[in-house]
Amino acid sequence: MDLRLYAVTDRSYLDGIDLIDAVEQAVRGGITIIQLREKEISSREFYELALRVKKVTRRKNIPLIINDRVDIALAVDADGVHIGQEDLPAEVVRRLIGPGKILGVSAGTVEEAIKAQKDGADYLGVGAAYPTPTKPESCAIGIEGIKKIKEAIGIPVVAIGGITRENAYEVMLKTGVDGISSVSAVFAGDVEENSRQLLESINKAIADRS
Repeated sequence: MDLRLYAVTDRSYLDGIDLIDAVEQAVRGGITIIQLREKEISSREFYELALRVKKVTRRKNIPLIINDRVDIALAVDADGVHIGQEDLPAEVVRRLIGPGKILGVSAGTVEEAIKAQKDGADYLGVGAAYPTPTKPESCAIGIEGIKKIKEAIGIPVVAIGGITRENAYEVMLKTGVDGISSVSAVFAGDVEENSRQLLESINKAIADRS
C-alpha cells in the first residue's frame, strides 16, 4: 500500500472534464492511491461510477478506496473504504469488510488515532494541516499536531487538509508522514501535471528526511 500521493475525487473541481478522464490523468501523473468520494448522487449512480473508476485503477494496480460507503465498497469489490469519526465505528467496519480489505480512518487527535489503530485501521487520514473550506481554522491541527499523531501510532499516516503543491514538501519533511492527501491540488486544472509535481515534492521530502 503506497500512500505517498493519495488523491480524493471531487467533481466540482473538474470544470466539465469527465471524472473517468480525470482519474486516468491522475494515474498517468503518478498518484499512488485514490479515494472515490461522492456525496450528492444516488447509491445506484455511486455504484456504477465506482465500477468505471475501478476499471481504470485496476489496470495500473492503484488501490481504490471508497469514501464512507461500506456497502458500495463491498458491492464493487473495491480495495478498501475510508471512514470519518461520524461514520460507523471502525471496529464494526473492519468486521464487515473482513481482514483482506484496506480500512482508513480520519483522525484529528492522538486519542482518536490510537483508538482507530486499536479498532483495526490500516492507515489514518490526519489533519487538517491547514484551514480549508471544509476544515476551518478551528479544525486545523497544523504540522505539529500531525507530527504528534504520527509519533503516537504504529500504522501509516496520510496528512490531509489544505495541502498544495507549494506546501506538500514542508508537510512531508516536518511531520514524517507516509503521504499526503489532496482534492483540489490534484483535480483543479491540469490533473496529470498537478499529480506529477506533487509526487516530485513528496519524493524530494522523503529523500531529504533520510
